[in-house]
Amino acid sequence: MTSTSIPIGVTVNGVDHEFAEPLSVRELLTRLELPCQGVALAVDGAVFPKSRWDEQVERGWTIEVLTAVQGG
Repeated sequence: MTSTSIPIGVTVNGVDHEFAEPLSVRELLTRLELPCQGVALAVDGAVFPKSRWDEQVERGWTIEVLTAVQGG
């Protein structure tokens, strides 16, 4: 019997992505060439602290990568 791996589907900044293997939030940012410094993350509308970025991304998450903007 062979096992079939189900892709991990997530939405990042409004764009759907699928990954064949598990990855951490930090690895996701690197894979998508997004910054890991000077940003904040929200997962499903809630703040996701940097202390949790080594946790595995879960199927179906909606992730927003937010950068601070200075204006006047």
